[in-house]
Amino acid sequence: MTRELAPDTAPSQGLTPALERNIKALVDRRKRKEAEANTEQKLADAITRFTGSMPFVYLHLFVFGFWIVANVHLVPGVPAWDESFVILAMVASVEAIFLSTFVLISQNRMAAEADKRADLDLQISLLTENELTQVVTLLNQMASRLGIEPDAQAALREASRDIAPERVLDKIEEAQG
Repeated sequence: MTRELAPDTAPSQGLTPALERNIKALVDRRKRKEAEANTEQKLADAITRFTGSMPFVYLHLFVFGFWIVANVHLVPGVPAWDESFVILAMVASVEAIFLSTFVLISQNRMAAEADKRADLDLQISLLTENELTQVVTLLNQMASRLGIEPDAQAALREASRDIAPERVLDKIEEAQG
């Protein structure tokens, strides 16, 4: 007897139910984190999003273009107010200070999230390493009881040894420094 899944629970083509569950969990977590962000973070992200868009570029082309054209006396009936462009330079400088601050705020938050994901990746890798070591140890024991000498016995013995991640990090640091 085959079981039909409802259309909303049917797995996507090529994806396992576990993978779909994991994707949904990650999307839900990301939405929850965005909802938990405080007002300042939301404001900084919104400003960063807008300043990294083409409408922002068009706005600047228009405003700065008009400012320049008007102050070189190319717009009839509009008196020049900044012929040396000192005010324009000051406005652009202050804007750059604030925009770079908003971008740094957003980048700091994204870096903290990336660090959390890296920690999760490391923990999953360590768990996987430990589980694989246990599987190889079990396979070695089974082979021994059955009297089977694997062709790659030395490699299997090596794979059945636990690895100390802190020692691996020490070796990497030694090699780099």
